[in-house]
Amino acid sequence: MIYGGYSVSTIFFIFFGGSTISDLMINEQIRDKEVRVIGSDGEQLGIMSAREAQKLADDEGLDLVKISPKANPPVCKIVDYGKFRYEQARKEKEAKKKQHVVEVKEIRMSPNIDANDMNTKVNAAKKFISKGDKVKVTLRFRGREMAHMQSSKHILDDFAEALAEVAVVEKAPKIEGRSMSLVLTEKKS
Repeated sequence: MIYGGYSVSTIFFIFFGGSTISDLMINEQIRDKEVRVIGSDGEQLGIMSAREAQKLADDEGLDLVKISPKANPPVCKIVDYGKFRYEQARKEKEAKKKQHVVEVKEIRMSPNIDANDMNTKVNAAKKFISKGDKVKVTLRFRGREMAHMQSSKHILDDFAEALAEVAVVEKAPKIEGRSMSLVLTEKKS
């Protein structure tokens, strides 16, 4: 769109001191000698000076946007900038929806845990793993329990064995200060 000879993005550029909506360069911000131009309908218009490309964009009442600055020569496209930004934002939003962030859930136990408590913790770990999260099982030692750290390793081994059908050990039991921990992740089929 053009208002009084200036496009919306140019007005934005003038009033807000050179900072653009994103890191894309638009219209008069493009200072390259030569650019490869793609028309508004997607056809290649060839390599030309940035000034010629800007004139073509102005004739169509659209903006010139540098879409690939690292190419040689840089690639610019003639588009409606507002519509272009909207489409980009929509694509990014869709990509975010589809990705799953793997969280690490922690289950804490003490060396003198009872069998029923252990089963409860195993069931909680199964739920976490079925949702696609990793599980960090931590055995915390206090006071005199510190002297018997190695003999308590079997608790973590039993825990991993109880989850053997749904999980695999990603990190073997390791002593870290006053605790011993192991990381389990979903078994790939």
